[in-house]
This record gives sequence, structure tokens and C-alpha cells, in this order.
Amino acid sequence: MTMPVEKRWQSRWQPEDEDMSPQTIETKVNDYFTALSSRHEASWLALFADDGIICDPVGSPPKLVKQASAQFFALLQQFYEQLTVTPQAIFIAGEGAAAQWQMQVLAKNGQSGTAAGISVFEFNGAGQLQKVSSYWDESALMAQLKA
Repeated sequence: MTMPVEKRWQSRWQPEDEDMSPQTIETKVNDYFTALSSRHEASWLALFADDGIICDPVGSPPKLVKQASAQFFALLQQFYEQLTVTPQAIFIAGEGAAAQWQMQVLAKNGQSGTAAGISVFEFNGAGQLQKVSSYWDESALMAQLKA
């Protein structure tokens, strides 16, 4: 016997363990940006499910966060003297959120740049990030940072 659509939807999308109130979601989104800006890999990884995926920027191949984080954070350390990603507005809907953000970087070559974007956050039933999709123009930032 097939489960009614409403029950299938509820079992997939309702939180199992975590209280996913709007305040909890907002806190987790802010924690994501704080960990990224401080380049604290362990704190950033702790937000993700074991099979969490990141698409950053959207259009690049999706990456399994737990497999790609070491290389990602090594690149951040290698190229950026300072990195600040600040959420400007967070929009919460159901078990997910979208955040409009502003990034400011100072590259190790002395050049600075800014970028703006929107990231979409999808959480699993345990309150962990399942997928983050970020929409922004990486090539425009890289052009600003060329010496």
C-alpha cells in the first residue's frame, strides 16, 4: 500500500531531532558565514550532513562538502589575507533559507575585491545542512584581484 502524499511529504521534510524554528535556522545560517569568514574549517564542517553538497558558485560541479573542504580551505588560506562574508538579509521558508550576502576580500597580492550573492540553504531532518547553492559571479571577483 502506498503512503498518502501528505504523509510522505511530512516524513521527508519534518525535522526528526532538531528544533528547526526560524531562530534556529537563522542562527545556523549566520554560523555558516561566521565559520567561512574566520576560515574555521571544523566549525564550518560541523554544520553539514555527512553527505552534504555545496554548489559554489552554481554552475560549477557540485562537491561533497566533507571530501572537498580541506582543498577549499587550503585555497582560502593560500590566496586571501582577509575574507569577510556578511549576510545582508536572511529569508526563511519552511525548513530552509536564502541569504543575500556581501563579500569583501583582501588577497595576498595586496589587491582587494567585493562580490555580492545569494545562497540557498537546505537542511535535513536532523537540522544539518544538506545542500548550499550560492549564486554569484566568481569571475568578476577574480578580475578585481588580478595584480
